[in-house]
Amino acid sequence: MQIAITGSTGLIGTALVRALRGEGRTVLRLVRRRPAADDEIRWDPFGEVDTASLEGVDAVVHLAGAGIGDRRWSACYQQEIRDSRVEGTRTLSRALAALRDGPAVLVSGSASGYYGDTGDRTVDEDSPSGEGFLAALCRDWEAATAPAAEAGIRVVLPRAGIVLAREGGALGRLLPVFRAGLGGRLGSGRQWMSWISLADQIAALRFLIDGDVVGPVNLTAPDPVTNAAYTAAVGRALHRPTFFTVPPAVLRLALGGLADEGALVSQRILPARLTAAGFRFRHPDLDTALADLLP
Repeated sequence: MQIAITGSTGLIGTALVRALRGEGRTVLRLVRRRPAADDEIRWDPFGEVDTASLEGVDAVVHLAGAGIGDRRWSACYQQEIRDSRVEGTRTLSRALAALRDGPAVLVSGSASGYYGDTGDRTVDEDSPSGEGFLAALCRDWEAATAPAAEAGIRVVLPRAGIVLAREGGALGRLLPVFRAGLGGRLGSGRQWMSWISLADQIAALRFLIDGDVVGPVNLTAPDPVTNAAYTAAVGRALHRPTFFTVPPAVLRLALGGLADEGALVSQRILPARLTAAGFRFRHPDLDTALADLLP
């Protein structure tokens, strides 16, 4: 099985490439520079794609895009986030639709930001989209896959929650702070967090490649927790205190708009379609995940 992947050097992409190759699958990596290896294919998110090299691939996983949490949100960076995802997805979808021997499936990344702030309400894939920059982005990001779907390609839209990993992401970046005994809740700590371990994220993507699910799928664990509960659990796993609180004003100063749509947003999301399709989580609850991640 040949699988082409964009965003293969990111946290999720790197782990997915390793897992797929470990299963004996052939992985082709779409890169934005001149290809330097036999497994690389040139593509420009705002221009052309080397479609000849994509003929005959079985599946495409699209993970590329400017990092949502990588920098403080300015108006300029928000535009970069949006363009990299919407235009890049549209470019790739049109290229795949034009292939003579196109893939059976396109797994095109989306995010839990689709739902906006859900407060204490639980939501699943049948719930409506929310409000704000990320919700609007996710709607347009997902809609940009239309050319592939219209060409008969099975399109899956994994709406990823907060991915927990030692190597990076929300947990990995703050581990030094927690290890120093300086970890603490964000704001009130009452906001819900919908998370998934990196191992389950990768297993779910492999499950979606091979399965028959179509459309949006929440990639979140079945046990969302509040930020206060998450903070306490990380402290317990590391045997460190978590007495501190980061005030909302400080988060807004440091993160810009990302504070209200990331650190302080409340999202209580359930993986209804993934569970109904028969996926089994390795880490269904936070303590189990942290026990594996933080030995």
